[in-house]
Amino acid sequence: MNDQEIDLLDELYFVQSYKEVKTALDWEDAQLQKYLFSLNQKEYIKMLINQDEEYDGIKDFDKIPWEDLYFLATKKGLLEHNGF
Repeated sequence: MNDQEIDLLDELYFVQSYKEVKTALDWEDAQLQKYLFSLNQKEYIKMLINQDEEYDGIKDFDKIPWEDLYFLATKKGLLEHNGF
């Protein structure tokens, strides 16, 4: 896990909106979206609609409504983040 992935997971212990994560990390959209997508593919985070329903349209990167989503680290992601 690289430094950017660790920094991103640091922000996702609790459900966070795209805007909240972007503000906290001060990253450009392209960088943030790349890491959100990558961590989701590794099952380290969940992408959510309305803070509780998992977003299932993840296969088409260009059509993901990033700014409408929320994000949360998964148990698998937290274990990897904490070195277990």
